[in-house]
Amino acid sequence: MRLNKQLHEFFMNHTKQMSEEWYKTIDKQKSTGVYVTDNPDSINRLKEQNHEFYVHMANLFLEERDTLCDNFTKWIHKIANDNAHIETPIHHVIREFLRVRDQYFSYINRFAEEMDEDIEQHRIDQWKDQIQAVFDHVVLQFVEGTHNASLKQLKAQQEMINELSSPVISISTDTALLPLVGDIDTARAKVILENTLQQCTEKGVDQLFIDLSGVVIIDTMVAHEIFQLIDALSLIGVKATLSGIRPEIAVTAVQLGIPMDRISIESTLSNSIAKNVGSLSRRK
Repeated sequence: MRLNKQLHEFFMNHTKQMSEEWYKTIDKQKSTGVYVTDNPDSINRLKEQNHEFYVHMANLFLEERDTLCDNFTKWIHKIANDNAHIETPIHHVIREFLRVRDQYFSYINRFAEEMDEDIEQHRIDQWKDQIQAVFDHVVLQFVEGTHNASLKQLKAQQEMINELSSPVISISTDTALLPLVGDIDTARAKVILENTLQQCTEKGVDQLFIDLSGVVIIDTMVAHEIFQLIDALSLIGVKATLSGIRPEIAVTAVQLGIPMDRISIESTLSNSIAKNVGSLSRRK
């Protein structure tokens, strides 16, 4: 226990030095991302994060393994969710973890050499095994945390893409356009349905033009979702007019047994808008 306390004190006295040594020896030719930035604030942030790591590691020789890992987890999650580290190739981050691990092995040998008493090799090996076990835990937790953070970021980006890919564009105070472009799968069709209903309600839309001329491929399930959207719009008081229906979509609608006579359909978007504007003018 006495030696462990001395080793803890030794590492605490060298945390700043070890952190600076680590940063100065980063191979900028082989690294990218957070390790090669020229921004002073980013560099200071990286050094602070690294110094926090050294402080946690010093506690290895005083705290129980479970307690140390629990405390370390907070630091790991912070780094795993740090944008600069997320944008850095993960193998570069792991390489730096391994370099720091080797640095610790070197400092263990240095501690043993500087002590006034002889320290048995099995005790040195025991300390190194402890360090190795903690680094294994940290690397595994970091990879898992980075993976989860990336999935979360990807999901948020996909949700934004889905929302932007089904915009309800206001034409007048109560008239709007929903232009659909590209391939639509079942998942995107459901998002379109939800977003369209919400946006029409928020914008106070009474008449919605849905243009399908930009949709290249559509299957039976997606066609079903689109016609369900029209029914759902009707339930909230929005009249929908379809335009740009391709022949294959028309065939699918017939196969589904959808009663086309109750759906407003125009060949082109321009015709659809022109007829609606003309109808409004006559009512006025």
